[in-house]
Formats: sequence, C-alpha cells, structure tokens
Amino acid sequence: MKKTEQAATPRMTMGELLDDVKTAVALGVSPNTLANWRATKRYPLPYVKVGRLVRYRLSDIEAFIASNLVTDL
Repeated sequence: MKKTEQAATPRMTMGELLDDVKTAVALGVSPNTLANWRATKRYPLPYVKVGRLVRYRLSDIEAFIASNLVTDL
C-alpha cells in the first residue's frame, strides 16, 4: 500500500458526541439523573470523558434505547 493510500477508518465527528443536556432530552430524563447513573453504574450507558467534560456517542444512546425496548405488552 502506498503512503498516499491509507486504509479507510471510520472517524467520529463532533456532531456524534452529545453533551449531558442533549442526551438527557433524548432519553427524557434530567442531566442529574445521567450523573446519578454514571456514579452508581445503574444503567450500562457508555460515555466519553474529555477532561472534566462528559459526552455520549449517538450510537451508544441508540443502542441503549434499543436494549431497553419492552415488547411484551
């Protein structure tokens, strides 16, 4: 492979990282609830730490929603 030919790797854009407020709105909870979930590890919702900032990947939020889908009505 030539130096100019690099393997295509998926790259995350900043638009795919949501802060706790946007994530809370998407899930219908408060940002404090998300902080509680992180501290107690109550729910397996992965997050990214950048210094003191907490961000959530859109794909992880979507997977979390899908994993909590209840179909037995």
